[in-house]
Amino acid sequence: MSVRTFSMVVAALAITHGASAGQLTSPSLRPTTANPYYDSQRGVSLDEAVEMALAREPALKAARADVDIARGTRAQAELRPNPSLSFEWREEPSGTDNQAMVSMQWPMDLFRRAGRTNVADREIAVAELTVLERERAIRTDVRSRFGDVLAGIRRLTLLEELTDAVGRQRDLLRARVEQGASPPLERDLIEVELQRLVSERVLQLGRIESALFALKRSVGLAPTEPLLVRDSLEDIVQREAGSISTIADSPDPVNERADVQEAAARIATAEARVDRAKREGRIDVSLFGSYQRMDAGFPQFGIDADGGLERVRGVFHYVSGGAMLTIPLFNRNQGDVAAARAEQARASAAHEAARLSAQSEVASARALDQRAHEAAQLFSAEARALARKNLDVVTQSYALGRVTVFDVLTEQRRFVEIELAFVDALRAAFDARTSLLQARGGGR
Repeated sequence: MSVRTFSMVVAALAITHGASAGQLTSPSLRPTTANPYYDSQRGVSLDEAVEMALAREPALKAARADVDIARGTRAQAELRPNPSLSFEWREEPSGTDNQAMVSMQWPMDLFRRAGRTNVADREIAVAELTVLERERAIRTDVRSRFGDVLAGIRRLTLLEELTDAVGRQRDLLRARVEQGASPPLERDLIEVELQRLVSERVLQLGRIESALFALKRSVGLAPTEPLLVRDSLEDIVQREAGSISTIADSPDPVNERADVQEAAARIATAEARVDRAKREGRIDVSLFGSYQRMDAGFPQFGIDADGGLERVRGVFHYVSGGAMLTIPLFNRNQGDVAAARAEQARASAAHEAARLSAQSEVASARALDQRAHEAAQLFSAEARALARKNLDVVTQSYALGRVTVFDVLTEQRRFVEIELAFVDALRAAFDARTSLLQARGGGR
């Protein structure tokens, strides 16, 4: 091979390395197999995915149905007891006497109605806060699943661009080996590296597909329904990084969290149950009344007002009324009162535990969120640019014959490690913001 031909091949190889380095520095969604999961027009954004989950997720629909159940229980608790009506007929066997009686009993339900409605009102509040807590959990779950998909797409794009670059390197080295300008070992090393990247790419495809199935479940879609994403991991992290100071400096949100409010509502419910148990142990009154018609007589005859004989017989009407008093002499509902007080103590302890956990989560999430965003910014500004420069220098040195292909592969892998570490930093910042939003009780 002539010196000129050898120089041209080396220069082409250097251009290939330089092009691949430029592509790897800022991975773009060029036409790759990552595109079936991404669409800037028809894809779903993170906020849209959250809204889909809040509208379609079956478990959330079940929680909302619990609110309707509690409201139905409240309507029932407000109703007064029904009166009871009885009818009785008596007749003399082998005779002519008979008796009919109609009676009614009406419980007054003294002191008890207010106790029932108070408990029902508190249970409605608990059910509504349970829905809010479920929404908080769903927002967190959707964000996490969405992050899995975005991180997977970014890794896949990086692997495919690297695979494409290494493929071009292999083609150039094949030409050099055929012309006797390079040893076959260099070609074989590149071939092994290419096969490793192809294998890793296939595995990454499986990870993305698995993450998409999980995301579909979170937003309430069937596995067979299509779902594309529109956001990118870096765009979301950069967009949310601007609000880091606002979130960190805002007032303590512990009391606004749905789980803390739910725990407080359970205390109020327990207090209402104590009051209901006491009310049910008080006296109660039931009013009753009856009407009786009796047709009775004797087989003897008597004398009427005109002096004639007539059978002794008469129809009698009776009306009665009264009140029945239930006296709490032995059963004053002591057991139910004690159980309700114990439930109140348990609810108070659970509320305190929820507050402590919320305070700890908020403090921890704030610290992690700030550091994670700082780490992502450092990767973006310094480490990645330096890694690209190092790869360019090694590539140029290889073109000049000062280093071997081993050095190029080593530096290339180091560059990829930096890029993957940057993806990990983005994902850590994304997850840290997700944890902070969850700790603060919000999902936006």
